[in-house]
Amino acid sequence: MKQPLRVGIAGLGRLGRRHALNLAHGTRHVQLVAACSPVQAELDFARAELGVNNVTPDFDAFLRNPQTDAVVLVTPTSLHAEQTIAALEAGKHVFVEKPLALNVEDCEKVEAVAARHPRLVAMVGFVRRFDASYQQAHANIAEGGIGKPFLVRSQTCDMNDPSGFFVGYAAHSGGIFMDCSVHDIDLARWMLGKPKAQRAYASGTIAMHPGLAKYQDVDNGLAIVDFEGGARAVFYASRTFAHGHETQTEIIGTAGKLQIGHGAARDRVVTSDAHGVRHAAVSDFFERFGDAFQREMAAFVATCRGEREAPLTLNDATEATRIGLAITRSLRSGMPEPV
Repeated sequence: MKQPLRVGIAGLGRLGRRHALNLAHGTRHVQLVAACSPVQAELDFARAELGVNNVTPDFDAFLRNPQTDAVVLVTPTSLHAEQTIAALEAGKHVFVEKPLALNVEDCEKVEAVAARHPRLVAMVGFVRRFDASYQQAHANIAEGGIGKPFLVRSQTCDMNDPSGFFVGYAAHSGGIFMDCSVHDIDLARWMLGKPKAQRAYASGTIAMHPGLAKYQDVDNGLAIVDFEGGARAVFYASRTFAHGHETQTEIIGTAGKLQIGHGAARDRVVTSDAHGVRHAAVSDFFERFGDAFQREMAAFVATCRGEREAPLTLNDATEATRIGLAITRSLRSGMPEPV
């Protein structure tokens, strides 16, 4: 492809705006030409801040636009599979935010439709794969730097939001493991060489947000996943950290271990004074993974333009959903669950 990739974006909420700004101002060989949202303020943002004049609240009209080559879907999770299928059937490359769906059947439907359109790219937003530190760790493992990896410990922990916006969202998010730990699940499979998951065990507690109880959700959760061949993964998710956002991962192998993100440091400045020794922490996942979001979108554009192979597959997203669902079942049943 010699011409810039023409992209439309659906959904301009908190994350959608980040993707839109990266497409409009931070990614080469792409033009952001269309936007779709049922929220008028989001369409106004597209016009005023992004210079996009082709805006519509009608998703079907958005897909029929002959001026777009690809679409980016940052819409509610419950719509991901349906909209991805519709976009592929409309002849568009698709980037869709994680998770691909909240059930395996819908994930497999997307895979089947994508297989009928092999010339189209369909990519799911597992942004941590595009973080420089995680990429370095994966390369180290591939080169045998820590021997054979057999254990991953990974966490996604958000700073507490007293407003509890996620409590109402829990009705549609699939729960803390599907919403937060799906990133850690994908990382574990990636670092361990994509073994098949066998069993999941989970437990959790509500430390600060009792409104989650009616959704059978928790604000702090722990899970263990057993994989074929003896590998294991341990996941921790929290909505209640006091100091900031803390994503960290440890991979243990037969000849060493790797740690990514420990300490949640915002920068390399350490302050020592009468109050002690400390450093500032990142506030949220946007701050922690800002560069990765930009790399992720650049990878999608390059794949659509035929400049590189797809960095991950739809099946990776299906397996992350499969494992996340088994963990959630175990949290609710109190028993180990097959994957």
